[in-house]
Amino acid sequence: MSFDYDLFVIGAGSGGVRASRIAAGFGAKVAVAEEYRVGGTCVIRGCVPKKLLVYASHFAEDFETAEGYGWSVGERKFNWQTLIARKDAEIDRLNGLYLKTLEGAGVQLIDGRAVITGPNSVSVGGKTYTASKILVAVGGWPSIPDVPGIEHAITSNEALHLDKLPKDIVIVGGGYIAVEFASIFAGMGSKVTLLYRGEQIMRGFDDDIRERLAKELVAKGIDLRLQTNITAIAETAQGVSLTLTDGSVLETEKVMYATGRSPKTEGLGLDAAGVATTKSGAIKVDEFSKTSCDSIYAVGDVTDRVQLTPVAIKEGHAFALTVFGNIAVSPEHDAVPSAVFSQPPIGTVGLTEKEARAKYGDIAVFVSDFKPMKHTLGGSSERAFTKLIVDRATDVVVGAHMIGMDAAEIIQGIGIAVKAGLTKAQFDATVAVHPSSAEEFVLMRTERAAS
Repeated sequence: MSFDYDLFVIGAGSGGVRASRIAAGFGAKVAVAEEYRVGGTCVIRGCVPKKLLVYASHFAEDFETAEGYGWSVGERKFNWQTLIARKDAEIDRLNGLYLKTLEGAGVQLIDGRAVITGPNSVSVGGKTYTASKILVAVGGWPSIPDVPGIEHAITSNEALHLDKLPKDIVIVGGGYIAVEFASIFAGMGSKVTLLYRGEQIMRGFDDDIRERLAKELVAKGIDLRLQTNITAIAETAQGVSLTLTDGSVLETEKVMYATGRSPKTEGLGLDAAGVATTKSGAIKVDEFSKTSCDSIYAVGDVTDRVQLTPVAIKEGHAFALTVFGNIAVSPEHDAVPSAVFSQPPIGTVGLTEKEARAKYGDIAVFVSDFKPMKHTLGGSSERAFTKLIVDRATDVVVGAHMIGMDAAEIIQGIGIAVKAGLTKAQFDATVAVHPSSAEEFVLMRTERAAS
């Protein structure tokens, strides 16, 4: 059969753009349909703008630290509008770079929402296109509960474009988006209340890290309320009124929901091609990202495997190598390093202590609790914590976790070691970089007693 394209990609986020570029490099004729802006969640409304706000929010603590080092810090003023304008300008710049990348690779960009109409066809703006292969890379979207008055709440999408910094804000959720935005707004001077329905924030992370982050957030003035949720929202002259599960009422200027993200598959036309999905709407794929329809593949958050931008890029690259480069590559999803840009930040790779005990049984745990050198003169009470989890039978390090200054930067190097399957003896044999927080990962010698 003759098709308009060898590959038609739905969604110009990180995974879709990488797949498009690599496939085009193998000589494929490629088109990408995007309904909003090129760059996807990460560049437009996710990790990039959020990280810029994280940087901005940390200056309040940096100013205090500077005084401990002999600097005289004068009047401090923060302008939210200036920050948002500068952030938007940077996003525009990155959007332009992504457009140039597609253009340079010879990929055709089609503006509009694409809907699958068959195993080899899609419709965009009423026009039908055919392709030998279709790749779905539409990502995810904030999911919010069905609560009376939920229309008065915002999500992380809107939080990046507020007209002004809220005097106070209630954030609902206990995952990385919730704790990151709680840290951002608190650092900029907002009064922050963080509500989470569970017993402890950061479900799925190592328990030691979860508990320490909760304590640090409280120490930074965030009102953390566990096992608490909202049953109703009502608009007021000053903002919103929130009815909580215990019957109490909480008044605030803004309420933000960070209660997870769902695959953005609604209305995508997957049924027209017989593409199977999970109950949550995620597209089911095999080890090579192929769906239940042989001509349709999917990568990134829409598959709900590991919701991280670098993972989506890996999946998109592997897809292009497999399908258009004739090099069978299955993206790996084990020992994936990740970071949470809370304050203090978290870096983690591999198994949690609970997961390691369930998998290996007999494990050794090494920890270090210390005050970062920067804080010795800076005056902050913030502490850092590192943790290694070792399979005792093989001495292989199967998990590494950190909370504290520079954790996100440090965990990248540790992630290589864990991915490579290095042993605790090899960690111990590595010379420490002194003085640094990173050196703790090669200095932990005393095993923590089993609890």
